[in-house]
Amino acid sequence: MRRREFISLLGGAAAGFPLATHAQVPPTPVIGFLRPTKAEESGHLLAALRQGLRESGYPGDKVAIESRWGNGREERLPKLVAELAGLNVAAIVVGSIVATRAAKAITSSVPIIFVIGADPVLVGLVSSLSRPAGNMTGVSFYDVPIIGKRLALLRELVPKAEIIAVLQDPNSPAFQIEAREIETTARAMGQKIITVKAGSEQEINAAFSIVAKSGAGALLVGGGPFFNGRASQMIGLAALHAIPASYYSKGFVGAGGLVSYGASPTDAYRRAGLYAARILKGEKPSDLPVELPTKFELAINLRSAKALGLTVPPSLLARADEVIE
Repeated sequence: MRRREFISLLGGAAAGFPLATHAQVPPTPVIGFLRPTKAEESGHLLAALRQGLRESGYPGDKVAIESRWGNGREERLPKLVAELAGLNVAAIVVGSIVATRAAKAITSSVPIIFVIGADPVLVGLVSSLSRPAGNMTGVSFYDVPIIGKRLALLRELVPKAEIIAVLQDPNSPAFQIEAREIETTARAMGQKIITVKAGSEQEINAAFSIVAKSGAGALLVGGGPFFNGRASQMIGLAALHAIPASYYSKGFVGAGGLVSYGASPTDAYRRAGLYAARILKGEKPSDLPVELPTKFELAINLRSAKALGLTVPPSLLARADEVIE
């Protein structure tokens, strides 16, 4: 081969090399993320999702997250789901029952990973936990079965309470199950309880007035989606009426509530990140069983206890996962 032809051939190969290398770089996958709340209220949950992705080998430069926030307006969720589905995302992580139902109605092809504080079979999202089928799976931090333990912890904190009131949302899918768990535990403990119901903001105000007039020494707040967005109202009313109240999420305690015990939403979103990574690697949602809560957290607000004139038993403090002083 002539020298001039050899140099020309070598130069052409070199010129084509970067183009071939560039073509082999896969595009960065995108995960959609939708919560019905404001961004500032749930930033820690988005961070937990990222943590799960990192644990599976997907740091920030290997996967992008496109987030949408409902800002407390559930009617916006279907539109936001449609926006994410139109972005060619690899999966969408949704954080409420309403958002999950919207996602289920809008797309049957984009993988959906829900993170909810409810039994997904009971609310009709999937027919089976072990085989969710279709394009949907997720993580539940449904903790109704432990509400009896919450009642026991509240009596340990307020042992002189002859009556403990229970506030429930009658529209919650788990209302009847929750009521039976509470009644069974109260009977076994020999604890007298009264139940009040609230399914609207006005009914919450009325319920606290009833509790205050009943002479109840403490209040156990039940679960359900409705109460999620009413933390400030309930914490304010508990302080106004000087009622020691127990909640199901440590977010209430961080906002000034007295005590909480429940499944960890933060851990649930971390596990959703692990599932998102498995889907990015090629697994199908229908082959991933719905995961149930494994991590439970006890949180106590000592400032709130002091304001109520309560002394928290050292044994309870020793078991707490978080103590706010």
